[in-house]
Amino acid sequence: MPLSHDQVLHIAELARLTISEEETARFAEQLSDILDYMDKLKSVDTTDVAPTAHPLARQNVTREDKVRPSLSRDEALANAPQQQDGFFQVRRILE
Repeated sequence: MPLSHDQVLHIAELARLTISEEETARFAEQLSDILDYMDKLKSVDTTDVAPTAHPLARQNVTREDKVRPSLSRDEALANAPQQQDGFFQVRRILE
């Protein structure tokens, strides 16, 4: 069942969008297609499907934490515009 002109305007108002008459007709068709597809999905039997938070298997992709050589303090501070007591000095933003 296609969405009416008034329904599309109501949806646009909820989304705080201003749409033209041409867009209203186009969106009525597109939104109706989406709702029809959702009705098709409702007919799929999911009784044996466990609820999930994400449709794909997720895994931690961070690298292993290994100690490696890095810059010395002097090398890290070499190009610092300002430094104080071996640290980067930045302008205070909070009182």
